[in-house]
Amino acid sequence: MYKPKKTILTAGPSITSKEIDYVLDAVKNGWNFHFNDYVEKFEQAFAKYLGVKHAMTTSSGTGALHLSLLAMGIGEGDEVILPEISAVASANVVTYVRAKPIFVDVEKDTWCIDPQSFRKAITKKTKAVMPVHIYGHPANMGEINKIAKESGLFVLEDACPSLGATFEGKKTGSLGDMAAFSFQGAKIVVTGEGGMLVTNNSKLFEKAAYIADLGRDRKRGSFWHTLIGYKYKMSNLQAALGLGQLERVESLIKRKRRIFEWYYKKLGSIEGLSMNTEKPWSRNVYWMSSIVIDRKLSITRDEFMKELKSRMIDTRPFFFPFSMLPMYKTNVDNPVAYHVGLKGVNLPSGVNLTKEEVDYISAQIIDILNKNSL
Repeated sequence: MYKPKKTILTAGPSITSKEIDYVLDAVKNGWNFHFNDYVEKFEQAFAKYLGVKHAMTTSSGTGALHLSLLAMGIGEGDEVILPEISAVASANVVTYVRAKPIFVDVEKDTWCIDPQSFRKAITKKTKAVMPVHIYGHPANMGEINKIAKESGLFVLEDACPSLGATFEGKKTGSLGDMAAFSFQGAKIVVTGEGGMLVTNNSKLFEKAAYIADLGRDRKRGSFWHTLIGYKYKMSNLQAALGLGQLERVESLIKRKRRIFEWYYKKLGSIEGLSMNTEKPWSRNVYWMSSIVIDRKLSITRDEFMKELKSRMIDTRPFFFPFSMLPMYKTNVDNPVAYHVGLKGVNLPSGVNLTKEEVDYISAQIIDILNKNSL
């Protein structure tokens, strides 16, 4: 039987000569008159890929979310509804603008925001909803947009984990008022750190770009500023890497989907174990192939992961429900989020993963489950 010589990691990028050539060109020639060439190329290519009017590179997905909220004019006294399960940045950016994050439950199968929980949480103070396309599956944007429109709310997509995923044939990031993507090193497309703000709304885009440029009034020169802005820029070098990655994105998504298929063939029929889904109206890019342990075990989720680690398999837990965290501690009734948040495990999902490695990981999961089931 195959045994790994080193730990199989949860993520990892695919870098080819294309990306290396672009970055080398940016290093050699991307200065002075050409300091922004790759940034502009990356933004234009990204907007075209998504089918949106505007795209702006940022230093992170967090920065793109923050700028979006600022452009929407959301601030003190406002409420933003978001799912319990997401990276902490989704909630943090709401507090950055002094608004209040309101956490609602998620769907049992997609792990995305539950539209009915969203509807129930709307108050007079609600100004926006932030659906998160968690682990690569799109939220039910048809229902979310319908509910948001009824109440006059902004829709800000946290599309950070879902580049290339689709809802009814339209790509995530093109489905709300604004959206944010991340190119952090574990994502499908990477720039090391980095992000992208996208929108079809020209007024919102112009406002976000103005805020992102330190509030600079370029009509009066480079050093005249009219508000306290921010600097969330991406470098030309990062954009060169991102452009090369974007030009290969469909092949990277194909690899992600193939990896999930390998896992599903081994684990999909195991009783007491649920995996990522793919709704008929969606394309899931399976950024993370994941399992939720629904059966009773004699060990905890963390002990389960520790046992996998001893067998040279790296994993990571699902994001904890926001309302459990010290700074967001609240009494809520979001049972699905608490179940998947405390029982979910992200498996190794890097695009360079081999079938041999997936077969080994699956066999170890089955062995541990069998030995520890009650």
